Amino acid sequence: MEKYVVKDGKTLKLGYTTGSCAAAAAKAAAWMLFSGIRKDHVRLMTPAGIELDLAVCNIELGQDQVSCSVEKDSGDDPDITKGTHIFARVFRRTGETGMPAIDPESKIRIDGGYGIGRVTKKGLDQPVGAAAINSVPRRMIRENVEEVCRIFDYQGSLTVIISAPEGPELAKKTFNPRLGIEGGISILGTTGIVEPMSEQSLVETIHVELRQRRAEGAEYVLLTPGNYGEEYIREHIPVDPSRAVMTSNFIGDSLQMCTELGFKGALLVGHIGKLVKIAGGILNTHSRYGDCRLEILAAHAASHGLTPSRVREMLDCATCDDALRILQEEGTAGQDLQKQTLRSIQERIRFIMDQKVHQEMETGIVMFSRVYGWLCETENAAALLEKIR
Repeated sequence: MEKYVVKDGKTLKLGYTTGSCAAAAAKAAAWMLFSGIRKDHVRLMTPAGIELDLAVCNIELGQDQVSCSVEKDSGDDPDITKGTHIFARVFRRTGETGMPAIDPESKIRIDGGYGIGRVTKKGLDQPVGAAAINSVPRRMIRENVEEVCRIFDYQGSLTVIISAPEGPELAKKTFNPRLGIEGGISILGTTGIVEPMSEQSLVETIHVELRQRRAEGAEYVLLTPGNYGEEYIREHIPVDPSRAVMTSNFIGDSLQMCTELGFKGALLVGHIGKLVKIAGGILNTHSRYGDCRLEILAAHAASHGLTPSRVREMLDCATCDDALRILQEEGTAGQDLQKQTLRSIQERIRFIMDQKVHQEMETGIVMFSRVYGWLCETENAAALLEKIR
């Protein structure tokens, strides 16, 4: 696939999803089942409107069934499934096999084999017990196999089994175990195309996890930007850290999704280096969107009496942890100054969060430093945590 996008001045190659691989392999296998002839390449139109011409590998041609694979190519996206083979086995269905009929109206029955995860929790794209083959890939598989059936005037039923030999090991590096998808990877993709460094795919993952929590009946949710927050929760907060939904830099998107899903409250636990940006109205905390951590911290400290010379020193700091040192060095007066500074930052953060959710749900924060530990929390943090528990 020779298509590219330009991001941040770099030319990056597009790739294609596991869903495209599964659909292409299924299409090729069905064609070989009816024709009895090997097919080394298969063409596939993706939902994005981009046609792919993909090599067909690992062909096993039998009288009653055909199996083959298509290799995943993520382009310049650092996807852990890059290079893995997605297999499809297609055979005529002459009787019930005991497999769930995801689409009872279709003569094409689709299920997952070895290396494809099984859904064990509510709130995901597929029901509990089903193979983790999402809706769009299922539609792509069905439509492409139906196209082959029309070409060969086949009126009967077919079964398509999707598998991934490397799936169980690859799944350990994904969100699947956390989401309740066991035994392998998911077959994913809404456009059929992988866009390098796609933020949308990560936002969709966050949405899936939030939707799952809501489907399980949760009305309050624990959020944290990443590993620092999860580590802090594990060591200092009496709640299972796996209950926390990782927002990465997408704090604003996550809060908006919480309101759309009907949560009543959210508690955000995070390092000061991330959370202080929210006080400046920055709700995507990636540095490319703004990095004024020290300016925000210094402004609040100055408003509570930090001297100009120390403000300039704070602005020269490399990290927020180092900037906190300056408040620590102010002695007894500095302790009061630090408390006042952090309180005003905390109040501003909550104001920004409340504005983002249009005050449709309760918000709160717990802010910490890796050097100084707990720093501050909103007055409702303990109550929110109890509701989450």
